[in-house]
Parts: sequence; C-alpha cells; structure tokens
Amino acid sequence: MWASSQLGGVNASYLEGLYEEYLRDAAAVDQNWRGFFDTLAPTENVMDISHAAIRESFRGMLMSSSPGPRPGGGKFADKDAVAKQVAALRLINAYRFRGHQTNSFNSLSRKPISDIEDLSLKHHGLSEDDLDTEFNTGSLVGPEKATLREILEIVTDTYTRCLVAEYMHISDTVEKRWIQTRLESLRCKPGFSADFKKRVLERVTAAERLERYLHSKYVGQKRFSLEGAETLIPMLDELIQRAGTQEIKEIVIGMAHRGRLNVLVNVMGKMPAELFKEFEGGQGQPTNGSGDVKYHMGFSSNINTRGGDVHIALAFNPSHLEIVGPVVEGSVRARQDRRNDKDGSEVISLLIHGDAAFAGQGVIMETFNMSQSRGYSTKGTVHIVVNNQIGFTTSNQKDARSSLHCTDVAKMVDAPIFHVDGDNPEAVVFAAQVALDYRMTFRKDVVIDLVCYRRHGHSEADEPMVTQPMMYKNIIKKPTVRELYVKKLEDEGVIAMDEATGMMERYREALEVGDSMVADIVPHKKATYPFAVNWSNYLANICLIALDTSISKKKVRDLTEKLLQLPQGFELHSSVAKIQGNRRKMAAGSLPIDWGFAETMAFASLITEGYGIRLSGQDSGRGTFFHRHAVLYDQKDGTSYIPLRNLSDTQANFLVINSLLSEEAVLAFEYGYSTTDPKTLTIWEAQFGDFTNNAQVVIDQFISAGEQKWTRLSGLVMLLPHGYEGQGPEHSSARLERFLQLCAEHNMQVCVPTTPSQIFHLLRRQIMQTCRKPLVIMSPKSLLRHRLAVSSLDELCAGPFQMVIPETEDLDNDKVERIVICSGKVYYDLFEKRSKAGLHNVAIMRLEQIYPFPKNALTDEFKRYPNAKKFVWCQEEPRNQGAWYSSQHHMRALIGKDHCLEYAGRPTSAAPAVGYASLHIKQQQGLVAEALGIES
Repeated sequence: MWASSQLGGVNASYLEGLYEEYLRDAAAVDQNWRGFFDTLAPTENVMDISHAAIRESFRGMLMSSSPGPRPGGGKFADKDAVAKQVAALRLINAYRFRGHQTNSFNSLSRKPISDIEDLSLKHHGLSEDDLDTEFNTGSLVGPEKATLREILEIVTDTYTRCLVAEYMHISDTVEKRWIQTRLESLRCKPGFSADFKKRVLERVTAAERLERYLHSKYVGQKRFSLEGAETLIPMLDELIQRAGTQEIKEIVIGMAHRGRLNVLVNVMGKMPAELFKEFEGGQGQPTNGSGDVKYHMGFSSNINTRGGDVHIALAFNPSHLEIVGPVVEGSVRARQDRRNDKDGSEVISLLIHGDAAFAGQGVIMETFNMSQSRGYSTKGTVHIVVNNQIGFTTSNQKDARSSLHCTDVAKMVDAPIFHVDGDNPEAVVFAAQVALDYRMTFRKDVVIDLVCYRRHGHSEADEPMVTQPMMYKNIIKKPTVRELYVKKLEDEGVIAMDEATGMMERYREALEVGDSMVADIVPHKKATYPFAVNWSNYLANICLIALDTSISKKKVRDLTEKLLQLPQGFELHSSVAKIQGNRRKMAAGSLPIDWGFAETMAFASLITEGYGIRLSGQDSGRGTFFHRHAVLYDQKDGTSYIPLRNLSDTQANFLVINSLLSEEAVLAFEYGYSTTDPKTLTIWEAQFGDFTNNAQVVIDQFISAGEQKWTRLSGLVMLLPHGYEGQGPEHSSARLERFLQLCAEHNMQVCVPTTPSQIFHLLRRQIMQTCRKPLVIMSPKSLLRHRLAVSSLDELCAGPFQMVIPETEDLDNDKVERIVICSGKVYYDLFEKRSKAGLHNVAIMRLEQIYPFPKNALTDEFKRYPNAKKFVWCQEEPRNQGAWYSSQHHMRALIGKDHCLEYAGRPTSAAPAVGYASLHIKQQQGLVAEALGIES
C-alpha cells in the first residue's frame, strides 16, 4: 500500500498535522494521503473529537514501519487498529451529536436506537467482536481507556436515557467541554440524597393534588391544568433554591396560562383561599379598570432559600402566547440597572413556554436575537418549554413545525438544549441544576425541553379524544408522574407506602385551610426588598394640567458648551460639524432653534436633574432623518463619542441604542423596562411610524390596556415619524387612528407637536409629572428642517407644553369668521397658503394633544372669536383615518348645536396614502384650499 510505504519517511507530528489538515479541508491534502485517510474515517463531525488516541495510533504505525526491535513482543498497531480507534471516537461523538434524536426522553413516543444509523456499530466499521477491545476514550469524561462495551454503557446512559443534552452545535469548545464534564461524569445520574428525593416527591404531590382538588371542586371551569407536566413544580422549586445559593436576589418569571395557577400556589405562595374566591367569582369588581381572568394575573413574593431570600415576580400577561417574554427581559434589564448588576449575577429571567408557541411564534426568534446584544442583554435567560406535544388540537409534527424539535430555534444563539423526560422528577431537577449553572457560568441563554403530555384538553371543557384518539388512549392508560415516582422511591426503600399517602392527606388538609402551600415563603410583614419602587408617587391623573418645564437660558448655554466639547483630536464629519456649530448659535439666541437641538437639550437637562434616559430604535443614535447625532463618530478611526454621557460626574445615565431590525420584541422590551423604572424616560423610536404595525400586539395588550387590566403603570414614550410628504402608502402614516381608537379612561397620551419647543417641553413633562401614562408622539420628518418649524430661545426656556397652540398672527378677532383646527405638518401648509391668499378672517389653531382631549384649552380659544360661523377640522390623512372619527364628537360638543363642524382632508381610502407624487400634491393642495374656503 502506498501510505504504508511512506510511513518510514515521516514523523508522528508531521502525520498528525497532515491529518488535521485533512479534517479541515480534505481537498488540500495530496490525493495519495487523502485516500489513506479516507480509509480511516469519513470527515463528518470529526473535528469535535479528541485526536489524542489517533495520535497514539499513528505513532504505533510509525514504530511498526521502522526497522529494529518492536516493543511488546512484536505486537504493534496497524492501519486496522488505527481505523477502529478512530471509529470508537467517532461513535462517542455520534452519541453526542445524535443521541437526542433517539427521543428516549419522550414517554409517549420513544425511538429505538437501531433507527438511527449513526449510532450503530456497523456504521462506524465496528462489530460485537470489538466489544471487549480496549480503546483510548479521547475526550470522553471518565477512564482514559475502556473497552468498547464500557464506552457504550457511558454514552448510552448519558445520551439516550431520560435526560439528553443537545449541545454539539455550540461553537465554543469550552462550553461543550463544560457540558460533557457535567453530564458524562455522572452519566446523567445525579445520586440525590433520600431527604432531597422526599422534597421532590412532596412538590410533585403538591402539583398533582392541587389540580385534582380544583378539578373536583370547580367542575368544567377553565384552569389550564398542569396534569402531565407536574414536574414543572419541583423544577421551579430547585431553580429558586439553587439560585439563592448562587447569590441571585431576584427572578422574574414569564409564562403563559398552562399551569399558571399551579405555579402561583405551589411556587409563588399565593393563598389558595384567594384562588378559590376567584373561581367562585367572589373577588369583587376591580376598583379601577377592567381587571383580568385569574390565569393572566401576576404575583410577587419572597422565598427563603439555602442562600438567603430571593424575590420572585411573575409577570402579568395576555393570552397572546410568548409576547410576555421580551416584556420580562425589559423588566429584568431595568432591575439589573437599578442594582448596577452589570454581569447579571443578581437578577435573572426565567421564561416558561409552550412547545407549539416556542416553535411557531416569531417573537421567540426576536427575543433570542436580543439576548447578547448591547442594549438588550440580560446575561442569559433560563427557558423552560412545557412540551406537552400538542398545540390546542394540532399534534402532528408536520403541521406544528418544520424542525425536528420544537426547541431548534434556540440553536441560533448557540444555546444548549436539555431534553428531559417529564415522567422522571429526578432527571428534571438535575436538568434544572445544570441549566442554571450553565447560565451563571457563561451568562448565556439555556433551554430545558420538558417533554411531557397534557392529560386533559386545551381547557378542561375541551375533549381531546375527538382529534387525538390514539394519543389520548395512551395517556389515559399512563400512571401519573406521582404514581411512577412513589413506586420508584418505594422500590429504593426511600419511603414507605404510608408516607406517600400521608403527603397527599396533609396537602389536602392545608388546601382546605387556605393558607400558603409553600413552606419557604417569607411572610409579607417580614419580607424586605431594598430596591422596591414606591409607585404610589405616580398615581396622579394630571395629563391635562400645565406643568412648569422651563429652564434658564444660562443652563441651556452651559449644557450646550459641555455637549460641544470633544475628545482631543476628534474629527467630526463636515456635515455634523456644521450642525454642532449651529447649535452653539442656537444656545446663544442668534439662530432659531431646530428640532434636533430642542430634543438634545431636553435629554441633557433631564439627565443633569437626575432622570435617566433610555432611547432605542433603528438608527436612533444618528436619527433616521439625520437630525439627532447623539452618537458622534471620529472620521479618522471610527471611534464613537456620546456627549450626553459626559456632562457631569453626577449625571443620570443616558443610553442610546441602535436596535436590531425588530419592532415587536424591542417595543415589548422597552415597555417592560418602563413598567419597572419610573425614574428613567424610556423611549422607543420607530424608523417610520407605520412600522409599528409589526408590534401591534404590544400596543393592544400592554401599552393601551396594561393599567386597566393589571394596574401596571408605564411612562413609555413612542416616537413615530408621521406626515404626508409624497413617500407613498408605507412611509406616510403612523396610523394615528389606531391609537385614538384605543384611547379611553385616560389610559395614554397622544400628541402631535409641531415646534421644537413643544417637543422639548413634552419630553420634560412626561418624566416630571406625577403620573405614568404611555405617550404616543406623532413625530415629524420634513418638519425637522422646515424653515418655519423653529422656536426661539425664549419659547424653549419658558414653557409649558401647550396642548393647543392658538393663532400666531395678529388678527382682528371680531372679524374672524372661519376657524380651522388641525394637527401636525398640515398647519404649515395652511399657514403659507393663507398668507399667500391674503386671508385675514381665518384663524388656525393647532391641536397638539389629541388625547386626553384638551376641552378647556380649546374652548378658551373658540371664545376669542365671537363671530366665527364656520368650524373646520383639517387633516392630511384620509377621512377614515387620522383623528377625525375619534375626535369630532369632542369638537362638536364645544362648538354647540348652532354651528356645524366641517371636514377637510383626503377622501376615504383603503391605503394610507397615494403612491404618485403628482397625485399627492394635487390632494394636498385641494384639502388645504377646502379648509381655508378658497379655490385650490
């Protein structure tokens, strides 16, 4: 053979290096050597195995090809021995790669190993004749050498039993070796103590008994039972206890409705008596707002752990599966920031998912994509997928997803996935331990796939046999998790039969009493939470009261000088340098103030007054329309500098983030942040206003209704570029009408500022007022540099925000016969057209706050014109869009029955705007002329 004839002329290091090159790129190796290596093993997955054994075999081959005495009585390694050694290592690696495909962790559908070719001896050129042959085990944790039979025992125990790790997709070798060490050293058999096993049984018993109790007492009522997945309760119990030993202080949990009531009672410590009242409809009407169903409600408590108290918060959530995830992440980030917990060692997020939703909802991918990004990372989340293998009535994998596992999306961020049999409580708890330790070690996301089943239908009133007869015939025959575990512990001699029965009886007795079912709960009177926020300071409802937001001219000048100071040698782009120069003139009062300066001054003044600023969105650093420049870039080396972070040593934090290309998850994150930190002005900016339709669920379920449903306050600001400038249907409207349709009970504020001073005072008002309501701003595009859309230094400094801007020209009020009310950019078209036409009998007033509607302010303006006979609402949007339908009744009520309110604007349209510039101009000219009562 060619290769054998060449062995005498090479050394082991050369041969090993050649083999490594072959593994990286087979084509790069001489075809003769390539042919030799091909006979040893194919290339798939070899790069992840240790080559120590191959190295040793190569050296043996070299010794056998050399002249002179041969050690071992002439016995030496040959090519076949090397090939089998490689095969043994490949077999180990195959189990690491393919073990999860055995489905051995699925009690409803286990797949025989023989069905997976990669795991067969024959596939690797091995046979039963090799079982007693000793091989070098390479990177397998355990003895350096073992027989093939022993190797098979280790890998089958570790990778084809009740707990199987899917992790070989991870690119970091250190992480993979960490997982191998944790699992292979124990063969996924942790060896818990008898007392620990009894605690696990007690928690499983609690999970089962609560469901049985509710099932019998409240027949037919929805509760979204946990039956079939009872091991979720001991898993959460161990996660919390272990978190305490690792000095974690807070855990924020997000989960959907499946098992939520069980978690509330058996993990969070909610009093069963309170839950029973909710089932019986006796909790009373909410004092404010609408309230929500019991399986959407949140809760918080303190749990005593082996390492101290841990504060646990379960987030409120709607039925929209998975949207609560990024909300929780935002809340966790705010809590970490509050504690200055930069490495995520004190606050963690725990998200509990359903299998169908985890694979089906795009927000999962978006949230994973944020997990390691600068502005949104929470240093790793523990994900638990309650995989009951069915989504409502859809159980066929070909219908539910295109991937093998429901958890495959997690691979996009190199997250390890631990598939575990929900019928095995000890394996479940062990998975929880390893998952938490991984998160704390590597500060990355980790996923536990709790493979279980759903004993009842989607809700208790649903009959699953209709659509899944075979699955449910299997489920009906299955012993419960508690029954299986009791038998196991009895067989081990850990408990006697009467002990298990006693646990059930004691739990039921405690339920009847109605006290907390969690032994480790810290009584409310003794619970301490040093970082709690006193939200009672933000309950006022004063969005219609003028607030003093003024600042001194000296402060404007001082802040401007600090903002314009750059690091030595920092070279600005010429366009940015011009903007910076103009801002110095604006501060001096020698140049009218534009939008970018006013906005920057609002931020600067607030952070020096102790209010934090968090601004995120696509292109928010520079600003989509080149107006902000919060982040400056050195043209020599690309380094960045943020002046707003360098105003003083005592300033509050300023963070500006160019977000990933996502609206839904990012907006949900910012909402979560705002509900946790009322002292930070949290702002989300859309690239164009209509892009918010990608996040409509966040607006509908959280921003507009969170306070009414769950009494959750939020001061989130949404900057939505809006205005009709001929850019077509997708870049004109921020869908003002949708926000106004959602407005009620003073739930949020909707404003359309038209001057730089207005945005200055509006942003300051938002954080300075003693209420926290979401603020939706229809922000400008062309007005950012419009020659008329400017303010004076006096207007910037004086304040306050004007909910209605009156007529600015010196008209004879008694001669005014026509009043035009408008909002936004169209005002400047009206103003210029009126001036050109020489009209002195038309007054134009701007409605800058559309909701809550400023009735008093607008009434005062109407009174200034006693002879006005015509009142016109003018808008750029089509008649069925914009503010017309949601606001006309307010204006009609103020005008009175003696006058009518006319409409001037685009006709009704299915699309927000036209796509042809010529038609846009024609429409714009027509609506302006109609509003003014002249020919276009």
